[in-house]
Amino acid sequence: MKAIISKKYGSPETLELKEIARPGLKENEVLVKVHAASINYGNIVLLRGKPYVARLAFGITKPKFLIPGGDMAGIVEAIGEKVTEFRIGDEVYGDLSGSGWGTFAEYVAVSDQAIAHKPSNLSFEEAAAVPMAATTALQAIRDKGRIGTGQKVLIQGASGGVGTFAMQIAKAYGAEVTAVVSTRNVEIAKDIGVDHIIDYKKDNLANLNQLYDVIVGVNGSQTISTYKHILKPNGIFVHVGGSSSQMYKTMFIGSWVSLFGKKKFVNFMQKPSKKDLVFLKEIIEAGKVKPVIDSSYPLCEVSKALKYFEEGHSRGKVVITIH
Repeated sequence: MKAIISKKYGSPETLELKEIARPGLKENEVLVKVHAASINYGNIVLLRGKPYVARLAFGITKPKFLIPGGDMAGIVEAIGEKVTEFRIGDEVYGDLSGSGWGTFAEYVAVSDQAIAHKPSNLSFEEAAAVPMAATTALQAIRDKGRIGTGQKVLIQGASGGVGTFAMQIAKAYGAEVTAVVSTRNVEIAKDIGVDHIIDYKKDNLANLNQLYDVIVGVNGSQTISTYKHILKPNGIFVHVGGSSSQMYKTMFIGSWVSLFGKKKFVNFMQKPSKKDLVFLKEIIEAGKVKPVIDSSYPLCEVSKALKYFEEGHSRGKVVITIH
């Protein structure tokens, strides 16, 4: 099979497209013929080995996972003898970031606990865009933000992969959603149907009079004091992504603010969840959530796709087509 191989940390140019043997199959695994994968921030961390603390999980001196790629959608090709939930020919999708990665390849062997049946109303390319980004948005809003019907939610960095899902999931939970985007991305927020849109190129969040129950910093570029200013007395700020400095500020300054007040600042890292994949399938098939695709690249152009993703201008998800 063809696969993208990562032998050392570095730029996208370090990746190689090679012909290798198909993976073997364990008794609790499923062999999936991958039709599409997608790119997330975790792919950049795995590629470059930065921040360096990530190397504790990914390999100290070189990548522990030879084939990168976390999200995927495809068709079951074979099943291990202890697998009962899936059959050959089933359409599935999943997030393999917690179980060996490996989706930038024509085939992948994966635990049956890392995948779920694919939403029936999505193409393989659309389904591959869902797992990691949508699960991140769901867990940030539901678990950390403790969202409730009628609450006011602000999504900073709403036009990227996680942000486009966060807007829709917050709406699905009955929240009043405000999206913070640049001028070029206002139309995406309008198409999704959020309640309010802030163009950060024109409006300063520090000058807002509105207060929010939950702020999700998908790309949190504001100061802690700005977020504190626009949070309700019992509000919660959830840092999902953005610069390392923003993460550390939330971790240290935010924790200090949380310790001596009712407003809470929390960092968040997504955890792969089969249960959440099943839930996302349900709300996607109900028409409440739909992935936004920015662009699509073939497997042989993964390096080019990663370069584009790193520029930070993608609107929605960047997808890799394989079969």
